[in-house]
This record gives sequence, C-alpha cells and structure tokens, in this order.
Amino acid sequence: MAEVDGTWETTVKSPLGDQKSTIVVTSNGNSWTGTSTGAMGTTEITDGTVDGNTLKWTMQMTVPMPMTLTCEATVDGDAISGTIGAGAFGSFPMTGSRTA
Repeated sequence: MAEVDGTWETTVKSPLGDQKSTIVVTSNGNSWTGTSTGAMGTTEITDGTVDGNTLKWTMQMTVPMPMTLTCEATVDGDAISGTIGAGAFGSFPMTGSRTA
C-alpha cells in the first residue's frame, strides 16, 4: 500500500463554513482514483496524480452550483493538508487525517 492510500477525514475552510468530507484514495503508480463523500453527496475523483507524497485531482461539484474544483494535498504520515481551488472564488485550505 502506498503512503497516500487510505480513507481521509478532511475539512475545507470555505466561505460557506467548514465543509467536511471523506476522501478515499487508491493509488496505482503515478495515478489514483477514489471518491469524496460529504454533505452534498459522493463525487468521483478525476485526473488523480501522485508525485511522491503529493496528490493532485479534480472534482465536479454540482451543489450549490456546477463547478470544477482543482485540488492539491500533501500527505505527511497520517496527516493531509492542501488547497481546494474553486475557480473565480479562490482557493480554500484543507486539512485532515487518515482513519483507515
């Protein structure tokens, strides 16, 4: 199992308040697939890449409006931190920890 694999409980500090989600990461070489599940439902991870302990991915958000989120995070042991980019709305900090 790669260092980045697992189930991550994350919180994004957004203008709408703390957005909690569970991200499941399954890596395969330099790519990864998974899902992000939160209050708005489950979203498939797309364009997932792995570079050492850095993850990059995109997600299609539909609520409260359709938007592509561009995400980057660094794994440090059982901690994860990074940013979620929401286009014209800017970027928001994300933190979390591995639960499985």
